[in-house]
Amino acid sequence: MASYFISGGEKLKGTVKIQGSKNAALPIIAASLLHRGTTVIRECPWILDVRYMLEVLKSIGCSIFIDGSTVWIDASDIDASKLAKECIGKMRSSILLLGAMVGRCAQFSLDYPGGCTIGARPVDIHLKALSRMGVHIQEQEGQIYCDTKVLSGEEIQLPYPSVGATENIMMAAVKAEGVTWIHNAAREPEIVDLAEFLKRMGVRIIGAGTERIGILGKCPLCDTEYQVMGDRIVAGTYLLAAAGAGGEIEVCGVKEEHIHCLLQICEKMGCEIRLTDRGICLRSSRRLFSIEDIHTQPFPGFPTDLQSQLMAVLTKAVGESRIFEHVFENRFGTAEELNKMGADIQIKNNRAVIRGVAKLKAGHVYAKDLRGGAALVIAGLMAEGDSIVENSIFIERGYQDICKDLTGLGAKIKVIEGK
Repeated sequence: MASYFISGGEKLKGTVKIQGSKNAALPIIAASLLHRGTTVIRECPWILDVRYMLEVLKSIGCSIFIDGSTVWIDASDIDASKLAKECIGKMRSSILLLGAMVGRCAQFSLDYPGGCTIGARPVDIHLKALSRMGVHIQEQEGQIYCDTKVLSGEEIQLPYPSVGATENIMMAAVKAEGVTWIHNAAREPEIVDLAEFLKRMGVRIIGAGTERIGILGKCPLCDTEYQVMGDRIVAGTYLLAAAGAGGEIEVCGVKEEHIHCLLQICEKMGCEIRLTDRGICLRSSRRLFSIEDIHTQPFPGFPTDLQSQLMAVLTKAVGESRIFEHVFENRFGTAEELNKMGADIQIKNNRAVIRGVAKLKAGHVYAKDLRGGAALVIAGLMAEGDSIVENSIFIERGYQDICKDLTGLGAKIKVIEGK
């Protein structure tokens, strides 16, 4: 398995264009199954999770053509009985196939999805909502069996604003009789992007980006071409890398309102933020300040997907910071690896206490999940000496080419192939 070799101590400088969003592209790829025709997706990130999702679509009969960051999907004829189990087991986002498949297929089974070990991430919210809409669901031996005679629009009250559940309901509602209303819906920008894609396909949707979304089912669908939004988590990762390592960078292709909460935190730490015609600039020229309390929350709050990266930056901040994780119970696994590099992090239940140290030391550490791996790369950039981050495959699930992007900003990082 490959790893990253990082020589720390270099300040970052320059401009980087942000890839298409992982968390927007995956549900849009799944939603392409709703139409018996062709979908063209532009600015689709070429990352492992996208590759796995496209392999799943190929396995059921979709024709796929790829040219750079553009993907053509022809879903005219599919056979749900041929779902590729090996790819489903490698990514959590395969659960997004549920909503599209119940709208397209009367019967199918889906293996429980895989992915990062950052928490239980129960799918019961998804299954209960689809059951309300007329899907008969059985769970046994690691599989989800779905049998649908008639899908009907319903009033769905989510107990938690789950992004995945909101997306699955939206997709199922496209093929349902009548109107579906989702209450306590997720408000993330990726929800809005999926809604805009479905509108382009011909679906009538209102309220995306608010707590109440309405979808009219059975609208005529058409061939669609759509450009995926920029990845706000990748943009946030690179901004935090510059905050921790020092320097001045500009990220292009992401909207300020999508990462407003992060930018506020960066300013509190002592970074200078400036908006340009092309993107967002961050300048970090001094030792950063600690942040007393940070709570991960659904959008527009601070995203859990940037928690690990922020923790890495705070390891060298002056004073004591506290991060409270409210989304995933196992998302502090990176703290142990950061402590190997000289950090002082104490974990108790859902709280991390980070006492800033004067410097980090180079280390040989192991990525355990996607965002935690990115955090270790940031720590390597901040540390003195040469570090190795093992298990780069986790990071490749969400970052198209983190080495190329960071090298372009002046970092010294390269891939070491495993034996």
